[in-house]
Amino acid sequence: MGTLNGTGAIVTGSSRGIGADVAQLLAAEGAAVVVNYRQKAPRASKVVAAIEAGGGKAVAVGADLTAPDGAAALIAAARENFGVLNLLVLNASGGMETTMGEDYALKLNRDAQVSMVKAAADVMPAGSRIVFITSHQAHFINTVETMEAYEPVARSKRAGEDALRALIPELEAKGISLVVVSGDMIEGTVTATLLDRATPGAIEARREEAGRLYSVSEFAAEIVRIVTADVPSGHTEYVGGAQDFIAKS
Repeated sequence: MGTLNGTGAIVTGSSRGIGADVAQLLAAEGAAVVVNYRQKAPRASKVVAAIEAGGGKAVAVGADLTAPDGAAALIAAARENFGVLNLLVLNASGGMETTMGEDYALKLNRDAQVSMVKAAADVMPAGSRIVFITSHQAHFINTVETMEAYEPVARSKRAGEDALRALIPELEAKGISLVVVSGDMIEGTVTATLLDRATPGAIEARREEAGRLYSVSEFAAEIVRIVTADVPSGHTEYVGGAQDFIAKS
């Protein structure tokens, strides 16, 4: 028996990278998972196929979280396919794209996160959990400078975190907990690659400063661990290299 049997989950932005690994690890623990993608349906289908090959349950759902019907589509898929939604992992983020408009980072990293949580909270039963994934560079942006290329994303993600934390009393009244997982730069992610391209040597410099950087699979495992961890609503779980950020704050 998996620790998450009976759990209906949504993992936003889960067709690749961290989200894909989180979806597969959740399914391995018994959760039925909505695998969300924005454009890359074949990638999402591969994640679903891998989950099903392991005996798990999953469905791929295309939805742009910044669109008016994005959150509703994901929630409907969870309820129609699994009968329940009691876990929401907010993994989708962005803002370094050059073709999405100047305000896209704020739309996705703050506004869409709030919309997703509010819509999900209307149907999630007591005992449900919401997990918001961020980075140390975003979580500590108000006190610790980051790379120029990442600053708009960092500030928008911090704005999203603040907006979600403001919803905690409303969520707690419904018996829903919200926790934050903050990670260092993660080896192999699109964001790390783009940052290293914009600031050559950024990954190696951060690796030396932190001692080591987590891999995608290692970070995903920490996210899944916090899903069932006995921590209070509003808790922040730091994964890798946070000590120097805390010291500078």
